[in-house]
Amino acid sequence: MKEQARNAAAVMEEWLSRPQELGKKPRKLEIAGEFDLHDLHYYIFKFKTSVLGRWKVAVCGAYEGNDLGHCRHIYSEMEDYDPFTAQEKCVQMVEKISSHWMKRAKKQKNEYEAGNFLGFVLLSTPEFDENAFRTVLKEDWDIEYSDEPDEESHEGTVVFHMNEMMVTIGLIETKVPSGEAEYWANNNFISREGSVAAAKAHQAHLVVAVLGRDEPLQAGELYVKVAASCLKAANALGIYQCNTVWLPEDFIQSANFMKEGEIPLPAFVFIGLHQDDYGVSCWTNGMRAFGKEELEVIESSQSSYDVYEMMLNISAYLVEQGATLRHGETIGLTADQKLTVTLSEGVYVEGKSLKIGF
Repeated sequence: MKEQARNAAAVMEEWLSRPQELGKKPRKLEIAGEFDLHDLHYYIFKFKTSVLGRWKVAVCGAYEGNDLGHCRHIYSEMEDYDPFTAQEKCVQMVEKISSHWMKRAKKQKNEYEAGNFLGFVLLSTPEFDENAFRTVLKEDWDIEYSDEPDEESHEGTVVFHMNEMMVTIGLIETKVPSGEAEYWANNNFISREGSVAAAKAHQAHLVVAVLGRDEPLQAGELYVKVAASCLKAANALGIYQCNTVWLPEDFIQSANFMKEGEIPLPAFVFIGLHQDDYGVSCWTNGMRAFGKEELEVIESSQSSYDVYEMMLNISAYLVEQGATLRHGETIGLTADQKLTVTLSEGVYVEGKSLKIGF
């Protein structure tokens, strides 16, 4: 079995084992075929939940060429496997998934308008101690808010205003829907194992949002302070935002940059990294909250360290200085460096992105 197929089988087994799917490894799992759709490669799987059970059909893929990157389309409607209709069913499932992510991307685009920040604090238990949160917020950031309930508050939520920005915290006594946190935790190449474990373990979550469209950086910093304070709770496992999951200690460490007069870029802009036979690719998730296009570097011949550092520095410059990049311009980290900037459809991000030639 070729390496890509082995990778797909491992991803399929992990997905089927999730609590919201089978809740255990399938008794049998086999590749039953493969096909191409929209220039992407897919694998047809059949699986059994028990020795005497009926074969079920599933699909896994969206591979580009020989890429071994993370699969974007993994699904099963738990229907019986029929070799004559399996591919047709898998195509239908892929189209269904694609439609779901397109709708989600449109929703996120609205959520992440400039100055709006949103995250989900993953909890081991469905509890939120507001008094403890208020204490941490005051001790760590010297932020206090009124005891009087906000007119927009309702049971199970905290709402307050600060400098024309609105903060909301709401306890949801269930997991983040559709396995999203578990899925996107794989994006965190820095602490992937711990992030995936945190996402799998969470049983409830806090929806944390700050709305402050006129001052995106100020709103972003307030959001980070509020989220970091929530993450100090004993039952906090991590935070799901910008298509990844951060562990509490990593997010809080980034938040503390503000105490040194620096912006906490990693806490509100995730920088992804992927390396394969074609080179190093890198992308951002979170720049749109600052009114910027997301950035991408595609298949660079530079080292992963150099690509990541370049993306980190350029992202920080754009956010801190309020600068804007446009199609056809150049940018560089030195007086002599001139990196081309091209606006086109995103490869690792939804919608359009600015590609930096590095």
